[in-house]
Amino acid sequence: MSAQQARFDPVVHAPNRLRICALLDAVESAEFGTVQDRLDVSASVLSKHVAVLMDAGYVTQRRATRDTRQRVWLSLTATGRTAYAGHVAALRAIVDAAP
Repeated sequence: MSAQQARFDPVVHAPNRLRICALLDAVESAEFGTVQDRLDVSASVLSKHVAVLMDAGYVTQRRATRDTRQRVWLSLTATGRTAYAGHVAALRAIVDAAP
C-alpha cells in the first residue's frame, strides 16, 4: 500500500476494533464465539465494537444454524479491508517516521 493510501481511521483505531479487523482480515469469516475467545472479551464488549464496525460498513454478520444452535459469523467487507489496510499503513508511517 502506498503512503498516499495510508489513512488513520478512528473507527478502526480503538484497540479492540483494531484486533477484530486484524483477525477478520486474515480469514473470510469467523464465528462470533471464536472472535470473542481470541480477543478474550465478553460477548457484550464484542457486540458493542462489532456494532460500531457494522455502522461504518466495515463488518457484516451472517446468522446460521450449526449443531442446532444459532451462530453468528463475522466478515470484514471490502470497505473494511481497505480501511484496515489504510490504517495499518498510517500507523507504519508514524512508526517509520519516529527518530
